[in-house]
Amino acid sequence: LNFYLYSSKYGYLPPPDPVTGQLQTKEALTKAIKAMQKFGGLEETGVLDQATLGLMKTPRCSLPDLSETEVTVGRRKRALVAQNKWSKRHLSWRIRTFPKESPLLGRDTVRALMYYALKVWSDISPLNFHEVAGNDADIQIDFTKADHNDGYPFDGPGGTVAHAFFPGERFTAGDTHFDDDEAWTFRSPDSHGMDLFAVAVHEFGHAIGLAHTSAIESIMRPYYQGPVGDPLKYNLPYEDKVRVWQLYGVSDSVSHTAQPDDPSQTADPPVLLDLPENKSTVPPARDSPDRCTSHFDAVAQIRGEAFFFKGKYFWRLTREKHLVSLRPAQIHRFWRGLPTNLDSVDAVYERPGDHKIVFFKGLKYWIFKDNNVEEGYPRPISDFGLPMAGVDAAFVWLHNDKTYFFKDNHYWRYDDHLRRMDLGYPKDSTLWKGVPPQVDDAMRWSDDSSYFFKGKEYWRVVGSDMEVEAGYPRPIGKDWLVCTEMQSDSPATEANNTANTRLHGQHHADHAENGYEVCSCTSDSALPLGARPSPSPLWLLTPLLTLLVVQSYVPL
Repeated sequence: LNFYLYSSKYGYLPPPDPVTGQLQTKEALTKAIKAMQKFGGLEETGVLDQATLGLMKTPRCSLPDLSETEVTVGRRKRALVAQNKWSKRHLSWRIRTFPKESPLLGRDTVRALMYYALKVWSDISPLNFHEVAGNDADIQIDFTKADHNDGYPFDGPGGTVAHAFFPGERFTAGDTHFDDDEAWTFRSPDSHGMDLFAVAVHEFGHAIGLAHTSAIESIMRPYYQGPVGDPLKYNLPYEDKVRVWQLYGVSDSVSHTAQPDDPSQTADPPVLLDLPENKSTVPPARDSPDRCTSHFDAVAQIRGEAFFFKGKYFWRLTREKHLVSLRPAQIHRFWRGLPTNLDSVDAVYERPGDHKIVFFKGLKYWIFKDNNVEEGYPRPISDFGLPMAGVDAAFVWLHNDKTYFFKDNHYWRYDDHLRRMDLGYPKDSTLWKGVPPQVDDAMRWSDDSSYFFKGKEYWRVVGSDMEVEAGYPRPIGKDWLVCTEMQSDSPATEANNTANTRLHGQHHADHAENGYEVCSCTSDSALPLGARPSPSPLWLLTPLLTLLVVQSYVPL
Protein backbone atom coordinates (compact mmCIF):
# COMPACT_ATOMS: atom_id res chain seq x y z
CA LEU A 1 0.00 0.00 0.00
CA ASN A 2 1.19 3.52 -0.82
CA PHE A 3 0.45 5.65 2.23
CA TYR A 4 0.58 8.92 0.27
CA LEU A 5 -1.94 7.78 -2.32
CA TYR A 6 -4.18 6.21 0.32
CA SER A 7 -4.12 9.30 2.53
CA SER A 8 -4.85 11.74 -0.29
CA LYS A 9 -7.59 9.48 -1.68
CA TYR A 10 -9.49 9.46 1.61
CA GLY A 11 -8.85 13.06 2.59
CA TYR A 12 -6.05 12.82 5.15
CA LEU A 13 -3.51 14.60 2.93
CA PRO A 14 -4.07 17.11 0.13
CA PRO A 15 -3.69 15.77 -3.41
CA PRO A 16 -0.03 15.56 -4.58
CA ASP A 17 1.28 18.91 -5.81
CA PRO A 18 2.24 18.70 -9.53
CA VAL A 19 5.51 20.52 -8.77
CA THR A 20 6.66 18.91 -5.54
CA GLY A 21 5.11 15.52 -6.24
CA GLN A 22 4.48 13.57 -3.05
CA LEU A 23 6.81 15.60 -0.82
CA GLN A 24 5.17 16.36 2.52
CA THR A 25 6.55 17.70 5.77
CA LYS A 26 7.11 15.26 8.60
CA GLU A 27 4.60 17.21 10.68
CA ALA A 28 1.93 16.85 7.98
CA LEU A 29 2.54 13.11 7.68
CA THR A 30 2.33 12.62 11.45
CA LYS A 31 -0.93 14.57 11.62
CA ALA A 32 -2.35 12.56 8.72
CA ILE A 33 -1.48 9.26 10.40
CA LYS A 34 -3.01 10.40 13.69
CA ALA A 35 -6.18 11.52 11.93
CA MET A 36 -6.45 8.17 10.18
CA GLN A 37 -5.87 6.30 13.43
CA LYS A 38 -8.51 8.37 15.20
CA PHE A 39 -11.02 7.77 12.43
CA GLY A 40 -10.28 4.04 12.55
CA GLY A 41 -10.59 3.79 16.32
CA LEU A 42 -6.87 3.11 16.87
CA GLU A 43 -4.39 4.57 19.33
CA GLU A 44 -3.13 7.89 17.92
CA THR A 45 0.61 7.16 17.73
CA GLY A 46 1.42 9.10 14.57
CA VAL A 47 3.44 6.07 13.45
CA LEU A 48 2.66 3.64 10.63
CA ASP A 49 2.51 0.64 12.96
CA GLN A 50 1.08 -2.78 12.17
CA ALA A 51 -2.39 -1.86 13.41
CA THR A 52 -2.49 1.16 11.10
CA LEU A 53 -1.23 -0.82 8.12
CA GLY A 54 -3.87 -3.45 8.89
CA LEU A 55 -6.53 -0.73 8.94
CA MET A 56 -5.40 0.43 5.50
CA LYS A 57 -5.91 -3.10 4.18
CA THR A 58 -9.45 -3.33 5.56
CA PRO A 59 -12.19 -3.32 2.88
CA ARG A 60 -13.98 -0.01 2.88
CA CYS A 61 -16.22 2.50 1.14
CA SER A 62 -14.70 4.49 -1.75
CA LEU A 63 -15.77 7.90 -0.45
CA PRO A 64 -13.31 10.11 1.47
CA ASP A 65 -13.45 10.52 5.23
CA LEU A 66 -12.39 14.16 5.54
CA SER A 67 -13.21 17.28 3.56
CA GLU A 68 -10.57 18.25 0.99
CA THR A 69 -10.90 21.92 1.88
CA GLU A 70 -9.96 21.18 5.47
CA VAL A 71 -6.91 19.07 4.65
CA THR A 72 -4.23 21.73 4.69
CA VAL A 73 -1.20 21.93 6.93
CA GLY A 74 -1.88 23.92 10.08
CA ARG A 75 -5.68 23.68 9.77
CA ARG A 76 -7.93 21.41 11.78
CA LYS A 77 -9.31 18.46 9.85
CA ARG A 78 -12.99 17.69 10.26
CA ALA A 79 -15.32 14.97 9.05
CA LEU A 80 -16.66 15.40 5.53
CA VAL A 81 -20.13 16.91 5.74
CA ALA A 82 -22.71 16.33 3.03
CA GLN A 83 -23.91 19.71 1.75
CA ASN A 84 -27.19 18.47 0.29
CA LYS A 85 -30.26 16.53 1.23
CA TRP A 86 -33.30 15.40 -0.71
CA SER A 87 -35.94 18.09 -1.06
CA LYS A 88 -38.67 15.47 -1.51
CA ARG A 89 -39.76 12.69 0.80
CA HIS A 90 -40.84 9.98 -1.68
CA LEU A 91 -37.78 8.51 -3.41
CA SER A 92 -37.72 5.85 -6.09
CA TRP A 93 -35.05 3.20 -6.55
CA ARG A 94 -34.12 0.61 -9.12
CA ILE A 95 -31.49 -2.11 -9.49
CA ARG A 96 -30.08 -1.50 -12.96
CA THR A 97 -27.52 -4.32 -12.94
CA PHE A 98 -27.26 -7.36 -10.68
CA PRO A 99 -24.14 -9.14 -9.34
CA LYS A 100 -22.62 -11.63 -11.77
CA GLU A 101 -19.85 -12.89 -9.50
CA SER A 102 -22.07 -13.90 -6.57
CA PRO A 103 -24.04 -16.89 -7.86
CA LEU A 104 -25.44 -17.76 -4.44
CA LEU A 105 -27.41 -14.51 -4.33
CA GLY A 106 -30.43 -14.67 -6.60
CA ARG A 107 -32.06 -11.55 -7.96
CA ASP A 108 -35.02 -11.75 -5.60
CA THR A 109 -32.69 -11.95 -2.62
CA VAL A 110 -30.60 -9.01 -3.84
CA ARG A 111 -33.73 -6.92 -4.34
CA ALA A 112 -35.00 -7.91 -0.91
CA LEU A 113 -31.74 -6.88 0.73
CA MET A 114 -31.81 -3.52 -1.07
CA TYR A 115 -35.37 -3.02 0.12
CA TYR A 116 -34.55 -3.77 3.74
CA ALA A 117 -31.40 -1.65 3.69
CA LEU A 118 -33.46 1.33 2.52
CA LYS A 119 -36.19 0.52 5.03
CA VAL A 120 -33.64 0.91 7.83
CA TRP A 121 -33.51 4.63 6.98
CA SER A 122 -37.19 5.15 6.17
CA ASP A 123 -38.24 3.57 9.47
CA ILE A 124 -36.68 6.43 11.47
CA SER A 125 -37.22 9.34 9.08
CA PRO A 126 -39.96 10.92 6.94
CA LEU A 127 -38.35 9.41 3.84
CA ASN A 128 -40.21 6.75 1.83
CA PHE A 129 -38.66 4.49 -0.79
CA HIS A 130 -40.38 2.54 -3.55
CA GLU A 131 -38.97 0.41 -6.33
CA VAL A 132 -39.70 1.41 -9.92
CA ALA A 133 -38.77 0.33 -13.43
CA GLY A 134 -37.18 2.51 -16.08
CA ASN A 135 -34.39 5.06 -16.01
CA ASP A 136 -36.03 7.74 -13.88
CA ALA A 137 -35.31 6.28 -10.44
CA ASP A 138 -33.82 8.67 -7.89
CA ILE A 139 -31.45 5.96 -6.66
CA GLN A 140 -29.95 3.80 -9.41
CA ILE A 141 -28.18 0.70 -8.10
CA ASP A 142 -25.43 -1.05 -10.06
CA PHE A 143 -23.03 -3.92 -9.55
CA THR A 144 -20.00 -3.03 -11.65
CA LYS A 145 -16.22 -3.44 -11.84
CA ALA A 146 -13.00 -1.44 -12.16
CA ASP A 147 -13.30 1.96 -13.85
CA HIS A 148 -16.98 2.60 -14.53
CA ASN A 149 -16.75 6.29 -15.47
CA ASP A 150 -17.82 7.95 -12.23
CA GLY A 151 -14.46 8.99 -10.76
CA TYR A 152 -14.42 6.20 -8.18
CA PRO A 153 -12.96 3.11 -9.88
CA PHE A 154 -13.10 -0.20 -8.06
CA ASP A 155 -9.93 -2.20 -7.45
CA GLY A 156 -10.85 -5.88 -7.55
CA PRO A 157 -11.57 -8.07 -4.50
CA GLY A 158 -11.02 -6.26 -1.20
CA GLY A 159 -9.99 -2.63 -1.08
CA THR A 160 -12.92 -0.42 -2.02
CA VAL A 161 -16.17 -2.37 -2.07
CA ALA A 162 -18.90 0.20 -2.78
CA HIS A 163 -19.82 3.88 -2.91
CA ALA A 164 -22.83 6.14 -3.25
CA PHE A 165 -23.34 9.75 -4.27
CA PHE A 166 -24.81 12.40 -2.01
CA PRO A 167 -28.11 14.09 -2.90
CA GLY A 168 -27.80 17.14 -5.11
CA GLU A 169 -28.19 18.48 -8.62
CA ARG A 170 -25.80 16.05 -10.33
CA PHE A 171 -27.39 13.33 -12.43
CA THR A 172 -25.58 10.76 -10.27
CA ALA A 173 -27.19 12.02 -7.04
CA GLY A 174 -28.22 9.06 -4.90
CA ASP A 175 -26.74 6.46 -7.24
CA THR A 176 -25.15 3.51 -5.46
CA HIS A 177 -22.48 1.21 -6.87
CA PHE A 178 -21.20 -2.13 -5.57
CA ASP A 179 -17.96 -3.77 -6.73
CA ASP A 180 -18.95 -6.89 -8.64
CA ASP A 181 -15.50 -8.36 -8.05
CA GLU A 182 -16.46 -8.87 -4.40
CA ALA A 183 -17.95 -12.14 -3.19
CA TRP A 184 -21.27 -10.75 -1.99
CA THR A 185 -23.02 -12.91 0.57
CA PHE A 186 -25.96 -12.96 2.92
CA ARG A 187 -26.35 -15.05 6.05
CA SER A 188 -22.81 -16.39 5.69
CA PRO A 189 -19.76 -16.34 7.97
CA ASP A 190 -17.72 -13.14 7.76
CA SER A 191 -14.83 -15.03 6.19
CA HIS A 192 -16.99 -16.11 3.23
CA GLY A 193 -17.38 -12.69 1.63
CA MET A 194 -18.93 -9.24 1.98
CA ASP A 195 -22.31 -9.07 3.66
CA LEU A 196 -24.46 -7.24 1.12
CA PHE A 197 -27.05 -5.99 3.60
CA ALA A 198 -24.48 -4.37 5.90
CA VAL A 199 -22.72 -2.60 3.04
CA ALA A 200 -26.02 -1.49 1.47
CA VAL A 201 -27.20 0.12 4.72
CA HIS A 202 -23.94 2.11 4.83
CA GLU A 203 -24.11 3.21 1.20
CA PHE A 204 -27.76 4.23 1.37
CA GLY A 205 -26.75 6.41 4.31
CA HIS A 206 -24.58 8.32 1.83
CA ALA A 207 -27.40 8.33 -0.73
CA ILE A 208 -29.62 10.27 1.68
CA GLY A 209 -26.87 12.68 2.72
CA LEU A 210 -24.80 11.20 5.55
CA ALA A 211 -21.01 11.35 5.43
CA HIS A 212 -18.48 9.09 7.12
CA THR A 213 -18.00 9.34 10.87
CA SER A 214 -15.44 8.04 13.33
CA ALA A 215 -18.10 7.02 15.88
CA ILE A 216 -17.31 3.41 16.78
CA GLU A 217 -20.94 2.24 16.90
CA SER A 218 -21.99 3.96 13.66
CA ILE A 219 -22.88 2.09 10.48
CA MET A 220 -21.33 5.09 8.70
CA ARG A 221 -17.76 4.24 9.68
CA PRO A 222 -15.87 3.91 6.38
CA TYR A 223 -14.51 0.43 7.09
CA TYR A 224 -16.38 -2.81 6.49
CA GLN A 225 -17.50 -4.11 9.87
CA GLY A 226 -18.95 -7.48 8.93
CA PRO A 227 -22.56 -8.69 9.07
CA VAL A 228 -24.90 -6.65 11.25
CA GLY A 229 -27.51 -9.31 11.93
CA ASP A 230 -31.08 -9.97 10.88
CA PRO A 231 -32.30 -7.42 8.29
CA LEU A 232 -35.82 -7.77 9.68
CA LYS A 233 -34.71 -6.64 13.13
CA TYR A 234 -31.68 -4.46 12.52
CA ASN A 235 -31.79 -1.21 14.50
CA LEU A 236 -29.61 1.76 13.57
CA PRO A 237 -27.16 3.00 16.21
CA TYR A 238 -28.38 6.13 18.00
CA GLU A 239 -25.54 8.18 16.50
CA ASP A 240 -26.89 7.56 13.00
CA LYS A 241 -30.49 8.23 13.97
CA VAL A 242 -29.56 11.65 15.35
CA ARG A 243 -27.72 12.59 12.16
CA VAL A 244 -30.73 11.62 10.03
CA TRP A 245 -33.07 13.57 12.32
CA GLN A 246 -30.84 16.62 11.92
CA LEU A 247 -31.23 16.38 8.15
CA TYR A 248 -34.88 15.41 7.75
CA GLY A 249 -36.60 15.54 11.12
CA VAL A 250 -38.14 12.63 12.97
CA SER A 251 -40.66 10.21 11.55
CA ASP A 252 -44.08 10.36 13.20
CA SER A 253 -43.60 6.78 14.33
CA VAL A 254 -40.29 7.52 16.13
CA SER A 255 -39.94 8.85 19.66
CA HIS A 256 -38.23 12.26 19.79
CA THR A 257 -36.78 11.45 23.19
CA ALA A 258 -35.42 7.97 22.52
CA GLN A 259 -32.02 7.51 24.12
CA PRO A 260 -29.25 5.12 23.16
CA ASP A 261 -29.34 1.73 24.77
CA ASP A 262 -26.85 0.91 27.48
CA PRO A 263 -24.24 -1.15 25.57
CA SER A 264 -23.81 -3.40 28.58
CA GLN A 265 -27.51 -4.30 28.42
CA THR A 266 -27.74 -4.78 24.65
CA ALA A 267 -27.87 -8.33 23.33
CA ASP A 268 -26.05 -9.43 20.23
CA PRO A 269 -27.96 -8.63 17.03
CA PRO A 270 -30.43 -11.40 16.16
CA VAL A 271 -29.38 -13.64 13.31
CA LEU A 272 -31.63 -15.28 10.74
CA LEU A 273 -31.97 -18.98 11.48
CA ASP A 274 -30.54 -21.50 9.08
CA LEU A 275 -33.11 -22.58 6.54
CA PRO A 276 -34.22 -26.19 6.18
CA GLU A 277 -32.33 -28.08 3.53
CA ASN A 278 -35.43 -29.08 1.62
CA LYS A 279 -38.50 -26.95 2.05
CA SER A 280 -40.45 -29.19 -0.30
CA THR A 281 -40.75 -31.86 2.42
CA VAL A 282 -43.19 -29.64 4.34
CA PRO A 283 -46.75 -30.79 3.54
CA PRO A 284 -49.30 -28.21 2.47
CA ALA A 285 -51.96 -27.13 4.98
CA ARG A 286 -55.15 -29.18 4.88
CA ASP A 287 -57.27 -26.17 3.94
CA SER A 288 -54.81 -24.98 1.29
CA PRO A 289 -56.74 -24.23 -1.92
CA ASP A 290 -55.83 -25.52 -5.38
CA ARG A 291 -54.62 -22.67 -7.58
CA CYS A 292 -55.72 -24.45 -10.77
CA THR A 293 -59.36 -25.00 -9.80
CA SER A 294 -60.04 -22.00 -7.59
CA HIS A 295 -62.22 -18.95 -8.07
CA PHE A 296 -60.17 -16.11 -6.62
CA ASP A 297 -61.41 -13.66 -3.99
CA ALA A 298 -59.08 -10.88 -5.09
CA VAL A 299 -56.30 -10.19 -7.59
CA ALA A 300 -53.87 -7.28 -7.35
CA GLN A 301 -50.68 -5.87 -8.77
CA ILE A 302 -48.39 -4.78 -5.95
CA ARG A 303 -44.93 -3.41 -6.74
CA GLY A 304 -45.30 -4.92 -10.19
CA GLU A 305 -46.03 -8.47 -9.05
CA ALA A 306 -49.33 -10.29 -9.43
CA PHE A 307 -51.07 -11.51 -6.26
CA PHE A 308 -53.91 -14.03 -6.38
CA PHE A 309 -55.87 -14.28 -3.11
CA LYS A 310 -58.04 -17.24 -2.14
CA GLY A 311 -59.38 -17.79 1.38
CA LYS A 312 -56.56 -17.29 3.89
CA TYR A 313 -53.88 -17.73 1.23
CA PHE A 314 -52.26 -16.09 -1.78
CA TRP A 315 -49.96 -16.91 -4.71
CA ARG A 316 -47.62 -14.45 -6.38
CA LEU A 317 -45.80 -14.11 -9.68
CA THR A 318 -42.49 -12.26 -9.92
CA ARG A 319 -41.58 -9.71 -12.59
CA GLU A 320 -40.06 -12.56 -14.64
CA LYS A 321 -43.45 -14.30 -14.66
CA HIS A 322 -42.21 -17.00 -12.31
CA LEU A 323 -44.60 -18.48 -9.80
CA VAL A 324 -42.77 -17.97 -6.50
CA SER A 325 -44.12 -21.21 -5.08
CA LEU A 326 -46.61 -23.85 -6.15
CA ARG A 327 -47.95 -23.72 -2.61
CA PRO A 328 -49.73 -20.60 -1.37
CA ALA A 329 -48.59 -18.42 1.53
CA GLN A 330 -50.80 -17.30 4.40
CA ILE A 331 -52.13 -13.76 4.11
CA HIS A 332 -51.98 -12.78 7.79
CA ARG A 333 -48.38 -13.97 8.15
CA PHE A 334 -47.27 -11.78 5.26
CA TRP A 335 -49.33 -8.66 5.94
CA ARG A 336 -48.96 -8.16 9.66
CA GLY A 337 -51.98 -6.47 11.16
CA LEU A 338 -54.79 -8.27 9.39
CA PRO A 339 -56.90 -10.31 11.83
CA THR A 340 -55.62 -13.86 12.19
CA ASN A 341 -59.19 -15.13 11.87
CA LEU A 342 -59.76 -13.31 8.57
CA ASP A 343 -61.10 -15.98 6.25
CA SER A 344 -60.71 -14.02 2.98
CA VAL A 345 -60.33 -10.56 1.44
CA ASP A 346 -62.70 -8.89 -1.01
CA ALA A 347 -60.34 -6.58 -2.92
CA VAL A 348 -56.77 -5.26 -2.78
CA TYR A 349 -54.99 -2.45 -4.62
CA GLU A 350 -51.81 -0.38 -4.43
CA ARG A 351 -52.61 3.28 -3.93
CA PRO A 352 -51.08 5.73 -6.44
CA GLY A 353 -48.79 8.43 -5.11
CA ASP A 354 -47.66 6.96 -1.81
CA HIS A 355 -47.76 3.28 -2.93
CA LYS A 356 -49.57 2.13 0.19
CA ILE A 357 -51.63 -1.05 -0.04
CA VAL A 358 -55.36 -1.12 0.71
CA PHE A 359 -57.25 -4.28 1.75
CA PHE A 360 -61.04 -4.56 1.82
CA LYS A 361 -63.17 -7.07 3.70
CA GLY A 362 -66.86 -6.58 4.23
CA LEU A 363 -67.54 -3.06 5.48
CA LYS A 364 -63.94 -2.46 6.65
CA TYR A 365 -60.61 -1.60 5.07
CA TRP A 366 -56.96 -1.58 6.15
CA ILE A 367 -54.06 0.49 4.83
CA PHE A 368 -50.53 -0.94 4.84
CA LYS A 369 -47.19 0.73 4.41
CA ASP A 370 -45.34 -2.13 2.77
CA ASN A 371 -46.55 -5.08 4.85
CA ASN A 372 -47.20 -3.34 8.17
CA VAL A 373 -50.66 -2.00 8.95
CA GLU A 374 -51.00 1.73 9.64
CA GLU A 375 -52.27 2.83 13.03
CA GLY A 376 -56.01 3.40 13.37
CA TYR A 377 -57.18 0.58 11.11
CA PRO A 378 -59.52 -1.02 10.23
CA ARG A 379 -61.90 1.77 9.31
CA PRO A 380 -65.33 1.77 7.60
CA ILE A 381 -65.42 1.82 3.80
CA SER A 382 -67.75 4.82 4.08
CA ASP A 383 -64.51 6.84 4.29
CA PHE A 384 -64.34 6.40 0.52
CA GLY A 385 -67.93 7.45 -0.02
CA LEU A 386 -68.83 3.87 -0.84
CA PRO A 387 -72.19 2.39 0.16
CA MET A 388 -72.15 0.05 3.12
CA ALA A 389 -72.45 -3.00 0.92
CA GLY A 390 -68.83 -4.02 0.46
CA VAL A 391 -66.53 -4.05 -2.58
CA ASP A 392 -66.11 -6.70 -5.26
CA ALA A 393 -63.12 -5.20 -7.07
CA ALA A 394 -60.69 -2.29 -6.88
CA PHE A 395 -57.94 -1.18 -9.25
CA VAL A 396 -56.16 1.96 -10.44
CA TRP A 397 -56.70 2.71 -14.13
CA LEU A 398 -53.47 3.71 -15.80
CA HIS A 399 -55.37 5.98 -18.19
CA ASN A 400 -56.22 8.58 -15.51
CA ASP A 401 -54.61 7.33 -12.29
CA LYS A 402 -58.06 7.11 -10.67
CA THR A 403 -59.22 4.22 -8.50
CA TYR A 404 -62.25 2.23 -9.67
CA PHE A 405 -64.46 0.28 -7.29
CA PHE A 406 -66.93 -2.35 -8.52
CA LYS A 407 -69.90 -3.79 -6.65
CA ASP A 408 -72.52 -5.97 -8.33
CA ASN A 409 -73.55 -4.09 -11.51
CA HIS A 410 -72.14 -0.66 -10.62
CA TYR A 411 -68.78 1.07 -10.37
CA TRP A 412 -67.41 4.18 -8.67
CA ARG A 413 -64.42 6.40 -9.52
CA TYR A 414 -62.30 7.67 -6.64
CA ASP A 415 -59.49 10.25 -6.59
CA ASP A 416 -56.83 8.91 -4.23
CA HIS A 417 -54.77 12.10 -4.51
CA LEU A 418 -57.65 14.31 -3.33
CA ARG A 419 -59.17 11.57 -1.14
CA ARG A 420 -62.69 12.01 -2.50
CA MET A 421 -65.19 10.27 -4.75
CA ASP A 422 -65.70 11.83 -8.17
CA LEU A 423 -69.10 13.34 -8.92
CA GLY A 424 -71.59 11.46 -11.06
CA TYR A 425 -70.98 7.99 -9.64
CA PRO A 426 -71.95 5.19 -9.36
CA LYS A 427 -72.44 4.23 -12.99
CA ASP A 428 -73.63 1.08 -14.67
CA SER A 429 -70.80 -1.43 -15.12
CA THR A 430 -72.09 -2.29 -18.61
CA LEU A 431 -70.21 0.84 -19.77
CA TRP A 432 -67.18 -1.46 -19.63
CA LYS A 433 -68.21 -3.35 -22.74
CA GLY A 434 -67.64 -7.08 -22.52
CA VAL A 435 -66.71 -7.06 -18.83
CA PRO A 436 -68.98 -9.52 -16.98
CA PRO A 437 -71.15 -8.33 -14.09
CA GLN A 438 -70.14 -9.03 -10.50
CA VAL A 439 -66.43 -9.55 -11.20
CA ASP A 440 -64.25 -11.15 -8.53
CA ASP A 441 -61.59 -8.45 -8.89
CA ALA A 442 -59.62 -6.35 -11.37
CA MET A 443 -56.07 -5.06 -11.58
CA ARG A 444 -53.95 -2.60 -13.47
CA TRP A 445 -51.06 -4.13 -15.36
CA SER A 446 -47.76 -2.78 -16.62
CA ASP A 447 -48.65 -3.26 -20.29
CA ASP A 448 -51.12 -0.34 -20.04
CA SER A 449 -54.00 -2.80 -19.81
CA SER A 450 -56.60 -3.59 -17.18
CA TYR A 451 -57.54 -7.16 -16.29
CA PHE A 452 -60.88 -8.33 -14.92
CA PHE A 453 -61.25 -11.70 -13.20
CA LYS A 454 -64.34 -13.81 -12.60
CA GLY A 455 -64.55 -17.51 -11.89
CA LYS A 456 -61.74 -19.29 -13.73
CA GLU A 457 -61.49 -16.71 -16.53
CA TYR A 458 -60.14 -13.23 -17.11
CA TRP A 459 -60.77 -10.40 -19.57
CA ARG A 460 -58.34 -7.78 -20.90
CA VAL A 461 -59.13 -4.10 -21.56
CA VAL A 462 -56.34 -2.34 -23.48
CA GLY A 463 -55.15 1.20 -22.82
CA SER A 464 -57.86 3.83 -22.38
CA ASP A 465 -60.53 1.71 -24.09
CA MET A 466 -63.49 0.57 -22.01
CA GLU A 467 -64.04 -2.50 -24.14
CA VAL A 468 -62.72 -6.03 -23.79
CA GLU A 469 -60.12 -7.05 -26.38
CA ALA A 470 -61.01 -9.75 -28.89
CA GLY A 471 -60.00 -13.28 -27.91
CA TYR A 472 -61.18 -13.06 -24.31
CA PRO A 473 -62.05 -14.49 -21.86
CA ARG A 474 -59.01 -16.70 -21.30
CA PRO A 475 -58.31 -19.28 -18.54
CA ILE A 476 -56.62 -17.85 -15.44
CA GLY A 477 -54.90 -21.07 -14.41
CA LYS A 478 -53.28 -21.74 -17.77
CA ASP A 479 -52.15 -18.18 -18.53
CA TRP A 480 -51.12 -17.05 -15.05
CA LEU A 481 -50.63 -19.93 -12.63
CA VAL A 482 -48.80 -22.61 -14.60
CA CYS A 483 -51.72 -25.01 -14.93
CA THR A 484 -52.59 -27.29 -17.82
CA GLU A 485 -56.02 -27.20 -19.44
CA MET A 486 -56.88 -30.47 -17.69
CA GLN A 487 -55.86 -29.09 -14.31
CA SER A 488 -57.90 -25.95 -14.81
CA ASP A 489 -61.03 -27.98 -15.51
CA SER A 490 -60.82 -30.60 -12.78
CA PRO A 491 -59.43 -30.90 -9.24
CA ALA A 492 -55.87 -32.13 -8.91
CA THR A 493 -53.58 -32.85 -6.04
CA GLU A 494 -50.56 -30.69 -5.37
CA ALA A 495 -48.34 -33.58 -6.38
CA ASN A 496 -50.04 -33.76 -9.76
CA ASN A 497 -49.77 -30.01 -10.12
CA THR A 498 -46.05 -30.19 -9.50
CA ALA A 499 -45.57 -32.96 -12.03
CA ASN A 500 -47.69 -31.31 -14.69
CA THR A 501 -45.91 -28.01 -14.14
CA ARG A 502 -42.85 -29.49 -15.81
CA LEU A 503 -44.73 -29.30 -19.08
CA HIS A 504 -44.21 -25.52 -18.86
CA GLY A 505 -40.86 -25.27 -17.10
CA GLN A 506 -38.69 -26.87 -14.47
CA HIS A 507 -39.18 -27.03 -10.74
CA HIS A 508 -36.17 -28.82 -9.35
CA ALA A 509 -34.37 -28.94 -6.05
CA ASP A 510 -31.23 -27.97 -7.94
CA HIS A 511 -32.87 -24.62 -8.76
CA ALA A 512 -32.65 -23.36 -5.21
CA GLU A 513 -31.73 -20.25 -3.32
CA ASN A 514 -30.76 -20.31 0.34
CA GLY A 515 -32.05 -23.85 0.73
CA TYR A 516 -35.52 -23.21 -0.66
CA GLU A 517 -36.93 -24.62 -3.85
CA VAL A 518 -37.47 -21.95 -6.44
CA CYS A 519 -40.15 -22.38 -9.02
CA SER A 520 -38.54 -21.41 -12.30
CA CYS A 521 -41.71 -22.22 -14.20
CA THR A 522 -43.24 -19.55 -16.38
CA SER A 523 -46.86 -19.10 -17.33
CA ASP A 524 -48.06 -19.12 -20.92
CA SER A 525 -48.28 -15.35 -20.73
CA ALA A 526 -44.49 -15.19 -20.53
CA LEU A 527 -43.98 -17.08 -23.79
CA PRO A 528 -43.09 -15.25 -27.02
CA LEU A 529 -46.12 -13.99 -28.92
CA GLY A 530 -45.72 -16.60 -31.61
CA ALA A 531 -45.68 -19.44 -29.10
CA ARG A 532 -48.82 -18.63 -27.15
CA PRO A 533 -52.44 -18.98 -28.20
CA SER A 534 -53.53 -15.33 -27.81
CA PRO A 535 -52.31 -12.03 -26.36
CA SER A 536 -51.56 -12.19 -22.66
CA PRO A 537 -50.02 -9.91 -20.04
CA LEU A 538 -46.57 -8.56 -20.94
CA TRP A 539 -43.59 -7.95 -18.69
CA LEU A 540 -44.24 -6.92 -15.12
CA LEU A 541 -42.75 -3.79 -13.68
CA THR A 542 -41.19 -3.30 -10.25
CA PRO A 543 -41.27 -6.57 -8.33
CA LEU A 544 -42.36 -6.85 -4.75
CA LEU A 545 -39.44 -7.75 -2.55
CA THR A 546 -39.03 -11.01 -0.75
CA LEU A 547 -36.19 -11.81 1.59
CA LEU A 548 -36.56 -15.54 1.13
CA VAL A 549 -37.69 -16.49 -2.28
CA VAL A 550 -40.27 -19.15 -1.44
CA GLN A 551 -43.03 -18.93 1.15
CA SER A 552 -40.90 -17.06 3.65
CA TYR A 553 -43.61 -14.73 4.96
CA VAL A 554 -41.24 -11.79 5.26
CA PRO A 555 -42.08 -8.09 4.81
CA LEU A 556 -42.49 -6.48 1.44
